[in-house]
Amino acid sequence: MTDSNFLKERNAKDIWHPMAHPADSIANPPEIITKGEGVTITDVDGRTVVDAVGGLWNVNLGYSCQPVKDAIAAQLQALPYYSIFRGTTNDQVIELGAMLADFFKEDGLTRAFYTSGGSDSVEVSLRLARQYHKIRGEGGRVKFLSLKKGYHGTHTLGASVNGNANFRTQYEPLMPGCYHIPAPYTYRNPFNETDPEKLAQLCLAAMEDEIKFQGAETIAGMIMEPVLGAGGVIPPHKRFMPGVRALCDKYGILLIADEVITAYGRTGSWSGSRHWGVKPDMMCTAKAITNGYFPFGAVMINDKVADVFENDKTGKGAIGSGYTYSGHPVGAAAAIACLKETQRLNVKDNAAARGAELFAGVQKLQESHELIGDIRGGEGLMIALEIVSDRATKAPGAKPTMATIQKTAYETGAMVRVSGNNIILSPPLIVSSEDVNTILTALDAGLSAA
Repeated sequence: MTDSNFLKERNAKDIWHPMAHPADSIANPPEIITKGEGVTITDVDGRTVVDAVGGLWNVNLGYSCQPVKDAIAAQLQALPYYSIFRGTTNDQVIELGAMLADFFKEDGLTRAFYTSGGSDSVEVSLRLARQYHKIRGEGGRVKFLSLKKGYHGTHTLGASVNGNANFRTQYEPLMPGCYHIPAPYTYRNPFNETDPEKLAQLCLAAMEDEIKFQGAETIAGMIMEPVLGAGGVIPPHKRFMPGVRALCDKYGILLIADEVITAYGRTGSWSGSRHWGVKPDMMCTAKAITNGYFPFGAVMINDKVADVFENDKTGKGAIGSGYTYSGHPVGAAAAIACLKETQRLNVKDNAAARGAELFAGVQKLQESHELIGDIRGGEGLMIALEIVSDRATKAPGAKPTMATIQKTAYETGAMVRVSGNNIILSPPLIVSSEDVNTILTALDAGLSAA
């Protein structure tokens, strides 16, 4: 085992960390995690805490899911790799495809296109959306709509539909033809509307106005998260996503649900789309598909889209997207085991129950901590606390304040995630009531320290 002094000495000096300034990582070295068990993680100094981040929204089954580990080990022995590009395939991807078609049947999704992760899944879905319209003879449909505050990965197409400037400005110019609709974010929105239902209608009206302005015949798709995740856990009013679906149908636009975070139970339903009673045309999934144990993803596709590709006689239906690791047999084996365990444990119900407990606890914290300007969530295990320096002006909490909350919470017993002036909670879906109490106690300590 590598000496802990060596790890601390070299920490952040030889690698750059995602979503971080290299100089900041050197000045404030990240925690070195060396072990995970159940819903806890242990650092290089032996401190064990509840992981209230769930890895990165993806370790739904915790760190001790033996069936997934066993499946990975067995598949490495049988077939550690082979391509599924034209002409070859493997047994694991075939079995997984049948399972996914059954799992997402209620969402109306019947085909899978395998990827290496969430950003890949988004990229593929946007490419397929454009291709779908070209095959149908509507090649002018190349534009995309998305929500401000939405997050859709870091590839060029995904970054172009991202609704957060932090992921855009340093990489512009990005892809033209991407237009952003106001998010149904009651705490901060251009309409100064705090009623969720009224705000949803205003955002839908803005979407229809943009469609008419751009010309429906130029728009390929609308991509959205059923609950905005990285943008600060923004759950819309229950009528919002059905309203988006209706507008897409009205104007011949494909609806792409970005469920890299929300699929497989996190919202308290098996998918975020199902949570709102909507059937998308495509769904981007990854993260929890393998519990984070192997990089893997899948774009799920409905019959409407599939029929256009599969019945194409022009040659335009040949798919020009794919990755070396698309349909990796080890990843597929991990996904099969993970999906079985996810359903066996029925984690969506625990996500709903523990999410309600955690949300109620955060509401109580808001009563005693002026730093909490807004709390959002209540849809499974997705919760955010928006930290402010002044409730009256809603001035965002400063970076040192956020760092103090995170550091003290960690020292008290829970790893929480800072995203801007938000504290985001997304623990594994197998957390217990005791774990929820540990998270709340740690948050209370962090807020008190700040």
